Amino acid sequence: MRPLFHPPIEDVTVEGILHALSDPVRVAIFADLATSSCAYNCSNFLNITEKKIPKSTLSHHFKALREAGLIRAERRGVEMHNTSRCQEIETRFPGLIDAIINAHKVQIESAQRAGKKRAARKGK
Repeated sequence: MRPLFHPPIEDVTVEGILHALSDPVRVAIFADLATSSCAYNCSNFLNITEKKIPKSTLSHHFKALREAGLIRAERRGVEMHNTSRCQEIETRFPGLIDAIINAHKVQIESAQRAGKKRAARKGK
């Protein structure tokens, strides 16, 4: 098997990070990894959205996150175990990851409030 590509932290760019996180599924995956202290395998994220995500699509999302320098993946048998590279990114770009994670959280909370308002209007 080919070794996995993990860019050196010096090659990680803000543009690459923002591009990788421009997809809602990838930002949800990364937010979960960034706020966790343990590694997750890819199958933990099959149901991260309302619809089940195909494994091939999930593999693509993890590859994009890895190649942007946001996560580190390690093969363990047939599984890939993924962890965030938040500490390294924080050293390179102080405050960037916290700002992204906080903005994502605000966006989710806002969407949930809007959903509850829509549900309440339908119930009238």
